[in-house]
Amino acid sequence: MAWNVVIAGGGFAGANVARKLESILPAQSARLVLANDVNFMLYTPFLPEAAAGTLEPRHVVTPLREIVKRANLKLGVVEGHDPATRQVEITTYDGGTELVRYDQLVLAPGSISRFLPIPGLAEHAVGFKSLADAIWARNTVIESLELANATEDPEVRDRLLRFVFVGGGYAGLEALAELQDFAADAMRHYPRARLHGMHWMLVEAKDRVLPEIDEVLADYAAKELRGRGIDIRLNTTLSEVTADTATLSTGEVFPTRMVVWTAGVVPQPSLRNLSVPLDESGRVLVDDFLRVEGMEGVWALGDAAAVPDPDGGLCAPTAQHAVRQAATAARNVAASLGIGAPAPYRYRSRAAFVNLGRYKAVGMVGERTFSGFPAWWMARTYHMSQIPGNARKFRAVLDWTASLPFERDLSEVGSIGRPGVLATERYERGGSHRPMR
Repeated sequence: MAWNVVIAGGGFAGANVARKLESILPAQSARLVLANDVNFMLYTPFLPEAAAGTLEPRHVVTPLREIVKRANLKLGVVEGHDPATRQVEITTYDGGTELVRYDQLVLAPGSISRFLPIPGLAEHAVGFKSLADAIWARNTVIESLELANATEDPEVRDRLLRFVFVGGGYAGLEALAELQDFAADAMRHYPRARLHGMHWMLVEAKDRVLPEIDEVLADYAAKELRGRGIDIRLNTTLSEVTADTATLSTGEVFPTRMVVWTAGVVPQPSLRNLSVPLDESGRVLVDDFLRVEGMEGVWALGDAAAVPDPDGGLCAPTAQHAVRQAATAARNVAASLGIGAPAPYRYRSRAAFVNLGRYKAVGMVGERTFSGFPAWWMARTYHMSQIPGNARKFRAVLDWTASLPFERDLSEVGSIGRPGVLATERYERGGSHRPMR
């Protein structure tokens, strides 16, 4: 009899569980089902580089069929779970539903941006969680430079050259750093905008940036950014967003047309429908073997799980932890089926890197800190080792190498993914596309 193993989620955690189970479980003894809403895995640490034009956007995604060979990939989302009958309900890509029985269920649906009920946030801000978000941010920066260079109104120019990022974690800080570095390079082509100058602001509610990593490295990164003229507002929150302004908790009204919201993540809300125990933040409660508390044959990991950290507390929602948890989860799923022995999650992070733009980064390995090009090179080397598939590794290296002697491309690619309307009137109105905002 073959076992049915269902894996919900195809990100760092889920895709790596499926890949490792393929290498552990005999083909004839296990049927693997991997359910994910898209057919690719997004390498999220590269989103800032895709936005800044250092990497081609298509090189930051890997088709799941290149990662897993034997698993049955279903384009859909696990939205229902009956522990009594050991079945999950998958809502498929075409809107249908399918019931799938399991012997082992692995929950790794990941996370979404943590949005707050701030007036105007949903209407006038954008997240930085997907490839579409990264491309939008890039296009908006380029468009703002073009419009600022063309306008005769200094107030309009001032608003166009102000950019606000909310959230000082990895995503916000690296996205801001890469895009500011990109814009600073591009300024040589926009003389009128260059004379006016840009203003980049990072808003963080806590008293420090990068709460996920060591405070020494976080302070080092903040110092580097401040040295580039970036305005970092700590102990400050966003109060309101309009099409042309961002209001801070200090009462200051900041003219801007670009607000990027990166204030943390929350587990997928669909977990509430899966009949599993959750903590106060919505993460699945698991032990250090990644077993869901009080349930047999159900496991959880990644951003969606409250995994105990060997150093105390809970593991941060980072790719570094998700990849290591995947190895533990796969081993323990196999052990529960009689293959191998179980083991607890024991990974301790001893290195961290923060990218701050082209050839710029800060990093820490053990007690030693690094900055500038050495840290940038070390970060690239680490990420290279983590990109799934040799073909993707090779393409990323080609991108990095080819970009070394050249300026970054300033083309706005706002129409990509948005087909035009088959109507003559569209061209009679003077153009093939409109600004994204």
